[in-house]
Amino acid sequence: MKILLFIVTYKASYRVRKVINEIPYSYFKKFNYQILISDDSSNDNTVKHMNNIKKKNKRVILNFNQRNIGYGANIKKCLSYAYKKKYNYAAMIHGDNQYSSKYLKQMFKIILNSKYAAITGSRMKRKGNAIKGGMPIYKFIGNIFLTKVFNFFNNSNFTDCHTGYWVYDLKKIQKKWLNNFDNGFLFDLDMRKKILKNNFKIKEIPIVTRYGNERSSTHLNYAIRFFLKSIFF
Repeated sequence: MKILLFIVTYKASYRVRKVINEIPYSYFKKFNYQILISDDSSNDNTVKHMNNIKKKNKRVILNFNQRNIGYGANIKKCLSYAYKKKYNYAAMIHGDNQYSSKYLKQMFKIILNSKYAAITGSRMKRKGNAIKGGMPIYKFIGNIFLTKVFNFFNNSNFTDCHTGYWVYDLKKIQKKWLNNFDNGFLFDLDMRKKILKNNFKIKEIPIVTRYGNERSSTHLNYAIRFFLKSIFF
């Protein structure tokens, strides 16, 4: 059993160290696992923190993109590595520490030898926790609305279609799928739709998140594209 835990970073700075520290290592020691941190050309001190992590953790390997290729493209690069090295499962975590890596144990306990193609962390299964975690009200309302739109047009019943916390079963998810997925923030939407189209299932677990500074203009552009792609593609 080979497991890849990959962390995508962009201007994550010291927060990537918090992500690493919360990984439940006692659980993963029974597996052949590796941690890949892939930075998308940050121009802050993220690289410094990554190098320090590497020195202290022999399980860690690093990737530095020479130019900013985008959120989705960075995930594709990590998953391509997982396929190349013949990993059975892969987990994607954000380096900004919004999603705690402590949930990995629960997610892997569910997906191993299960019917699910993916497990996701839902901030909205217990909606009060999203507010407590600092989710901005505009994002809270937008999440509910856009998730309902997705469910209506895709015959599904998810609580959070915008999470960036995933565990993938690489036996069910095919490498060739990635070719047509978005290189930006709609990558997760494309993955969700493709899994459903191939009659696989996704399991959600409730998680608590932590929020920093939010950029409303970025989310508005994402929301419009998400809305249109949920309906027409």
